[in-house]
Amino acid sequence: MISNASIKTAGYAISTCSVILLGFVSLKTAETDPLLALCLIMGMATSIAGMFLRWLSYIRKEDHADRPSRQPSKST
Repeated sequence: MISNASIKTAGYAISTCSVILLGFVSLKTAETDPLLALCLIMGMATSIAGMFLRWLSYIRKEDHADRPSRQPSKST
């Protein structure tokens, strides 16, 4: 069975590829206007960075959930 982390990682990798492919196609039109090209590239970069941060937060949350919780000892 495929783990949740593997599925989520694959989903973010596919989304990143999609952003790159769509950006590559759009760059042909945007290259005539430097501002448009810059906005396209920055949009691609921020989208990929956002997906990376969401993935990283998921991995950290999963790692934290796998660790045994520390309960403070009660002194009575």
